[in-house]
Amino acid sequence: MTGKIIKGIAGFYYVHDGREKVYECKAKGIFRNRKIKPLVGDDVEFTILDEAEREGNIDQILPRRNSLIRPAVANVDQALVVFAITQPEPNLNLLDRFLVMMERAKVPVTICFNKVDLGSDELTRQYRQIYEKAGYQVQFISASKDRGIDEIRRLIHGKTTVLAGPSGVGKSSLTNVIQPDAQMETGAISEKIQRGKHTTRHSQLFYVEERTYMMDTPGFSSMFVDDLEANTLKEYFPEFSQYEKDCRFIGCVHMGERVCGVKSAVESGELSSSRYENYKLIYQELKEKRRY
Repeated sequence: MTGKIIKGIAGFYYVHDGREKVYECKAKGIFRNRKIKPLVGDDVEFTILDEAEREGNIDQILPRRNSLIRPAVANVDQALVVFAITQPEPNLNLLDRFLVMMERAKVPVTICFNKVDLGSDELTRQYRQIYEKAGYQVQFISASKDRGIDEIRRLIHGKTTVLAGPSGVGKSSLTNVIQPDAQMETGAISEKIQRGKHTTRHSQLFYVEERTYMMDTPGFSSMFVDDLEANTLKEYFPEFSQYEKDCRFIGCVHMGERVCGVKSAVESGELSSSRYENYKLIYQELKEKRRY
């Protein structure tokens, strides 16, 4: 039998057969010996040990198309990164860090701003301008008011989509709207600190319809981009490349150089100042890390 791992807890892996059944499986010792850890999203071959109890053994992990470290998932077609447009106010530095990670993993991203019913037209315009100019698809939805959900359904059809973002922005609520059988605990925003309670404690894949899976992941409040060189960071800000022809030096990193096409584009308003400021912050972190 072949199937897909949709959840892993305490050494047990729950494998969906692609139709309607889920089997609780253990991974063979050979995986531990080879230091291979099954991931949510892995396509596997498995043997059914007890049909009545839906128990089995994972025999083989099929080749992965890709894998991510955070969240720890495999075979992702795209990421839907969700932030609230307000309540809480989006942390664009955190968003840009996540985009760097997905660019590095070559995973296409759609940015989804939830709670649009609580925001203003000006906020919508502002965030659309920043991220569409950077080359990303941007959606504005309200999971609680069922606004923009049909577009999300079209977006995820026939794909495995990882849903990621901070706690309290409505990821679990969106999952519940898309797939009511998920019955996910949604939690509430803490009014005192304006952050969500961590309602999702492990990555879990939900079967939506044929060839369509959606994965909710634990919320995160910080993200360190620490496994790349500072001078390669610019490659993961795709909107920079068209302005590099105006840099004086080949290999310009768009920091202290006097004649720099990227810096000029920021000054003229062609490039987002918030994206550039976040680029500088991450660049300096990477430089400092290398020193120590």
